[in-house]
Amino acid sequence: MTETAPGNASNPGSETREFSAEVGRLLDLVVHSLYSEREIFLRELVANAADATDRRRFEALTDGARALPENAKISINPDRDARLLMISDDGAGMSRDELVNNLGTIARSGTRAFGQQLEDAKPEDRPSLIGQFGVGFYAAFMVADKVDVVSRRAGSDEAWRWSSDGKGSYTLEPATRETAGTDITLHIKSDADEFLDPWRLQAIIRKWSDHIAWPVTILRDGQEEAANDGTALWRKPRSEVTEEQLEEFYRHLTHNFDKPWDTLHWRAEGTMEFSALLFIPSTRPLEFAEQVRESKLRLHVRRMFITDDAEILPSWLRFVQGVVDTEDLPLNVSREMLQATPVLARIRKAVTSKVLNELKTRSKDMETYTPFWENFGPVLKEGMWDDPVYRTEVAALSRFHSSAVDGLTSLDEYITRIKPEQDSIYYVTGESAEILAASPQIEGFKARGIEVLLLADPVDSFWPERLGTYEGKKLCNVAHGLNDLEKFGILDETPAQKADMDVLLPALKTALGESVSDVRATDRLVSSAMVLSAPEGGPDMQLLRMMQRSGHAMTESAPVLELNPKHPVMHTLAAKVQAGENIDALAHILLDVACIQNGDTPKDINVFSRRVMDYLAGGSPSAAG
Repeated sequence: MTETAPGNASNPGSETREFSAEVGRLLDLVVHSLYSEREIFLRELVANAADATDRRRFEALTDGARALPENAKISINPDRDARLLMISDDGAGMSRDELVNNLGTIARSGTRAFGQQLEDAKPEDRPSLIGQFGVGFYAAFMVADKVDVVSRRAGSDEAWRWSSDGKGSYTLEPATRETAGTDITLHIKSDADEFLDPWRLQAIIRKWSDHIAWPVTILRDGQEEAANDGTALWRKPRSEVTEEQLEEFYRHLTHNFDKPWDTLHWRAEGTMEFSALLFIPSTRPLEFAEQVRESKLRLHVRRMFITDDAEILPSWLRFVQGVVDTEDLPLNVSREMLQATPVLARIRKAVTSKVLNELKTRSKDMETYTPFWENFGPVLKEGMWDDPVYRTEVAALSRFHSSAVDGLTSLDEYITRIKPEQDSIYYVTGESAEILAASPQIEGFKARGIEVLLLADPVDSFWPERLGTYEGKKLCNVAHGLNDLEKFGILDETPAQKADMDVLLPALKTALGESVSDVRATDRLVSSAMVLSAPEGGPDMQLLRMMQRSGHAMTESAPVLELNPKHPVMHTLAAKVQAGENIDALAHILLDVACIQNGDTPKDINVFSRRVMDYLAGGSPSAAG
């Protein structure tokens, strides 16, 4: 927002605020780029009304002043003569500040990103972007020249009017409303007559909002008529629910427009009773990684929404969305009670086990499991880090890129391919599987036919240490250098090469000083001249890089520089040492190149550049740069 215009003499409480230029551009895109799915505006407004009514019912549990009227409903009133369409609810309502925050900005999902996505998307894909960016209210401007919102917050005597034509500004002014709730009035455009037809509105409600628990009515010929069935879909037997109904409910619940990758619909009976309808999306929602790390499954008690903060599923299953409805909790259950009640603990365990069993079944078909893993594998793997109860189960469900096979593989499949004398599962971490596949870190393993898992997600720097072992095999990071490769065969070193190392290693240690913790020969390199490894007991180098980039301080240990005795450059450097030449600058070039190979930049890029240029010019590079 920019300027605020003061009130006028006739209405001193009125003020006009401008949308930011970016918001104005976005509104223009919403109006003109989503034409083919205009009916979605009604679904979004009705869904918002239902959420507001749920919120008020929940707030009333602790504040009697916010109690819902007995006949709480969502009303749709088309007025063809006046060309107005009103959607009213008895929900929580909005205060003046909430109107500004909820309707005056579109900052939650990022307007620039939304606008670019909308411009780049194919016409048939554009409607799905509404839900992904949470701008459903603004879809009203697809069918309306102007939108008025009158709202009174439950528990307050004040009402406010928000009005905008969606072109650049909106006004706020005091208003009147006899009861708490919200009225949204759309001034329908000349080419949107269909949305003044009660029958058309009825069809839209049946399509998108039939399952909403609150009654939805449409005014037809002066009479209010029921517009929705109001059946809680999750409480119906699975055999009585069609795939179309499930998909419609999924879209309403998630604001996504894809088809779910998987649907879990069941009723638990016995010592505890609950119904559940869960969905795993087939596409990764935009900005998913930035979402809060808690599960947001909706908890209902006897159909009534209670909260989405019950953490029914662990955070590493937060991509699962849906509803759990139980008979075994009171309607006025508090958050504190939820955390302590054994009923919810049993529900959590049952729902988590159900999801894991479903994933176990689906994981047997890699053709269909691979898209799921690419979308949500990095989140699922968090379970190996922070959940000791399910750590092994998550490990069995996890899939990885490998140096030995195409596509993805599991830990169980890895174990079937290991050598008889191999007692470890070897892995390397980095920023992409493609780069890791060509990394010097794994050359010696590949030369000996030893498979290495290529772990390229940020969480991969954490969970192997927590998991420790799998099926009796220790997880071992090849970047730590000392991996007993000699038991798989020694790559022969000639006497001359050993003599070179005897001369070169102490010279490099002296030249590099505290820049390294050690310099040593290694037989795990084949074509590369050198590689950096973490010192024994020191932190993984990929973890160090990641923590540094995120701004988190971490004690840094000097790396180990490992050399390939068979590489020609080692003989060249050893000859210079034997000839009495100073190799300090060349030693630092060697270390800087090893850093670059490892995905880092030299400690001082300017000094590194000058040394290389001096060397290329035929002179001796300066040790001081």
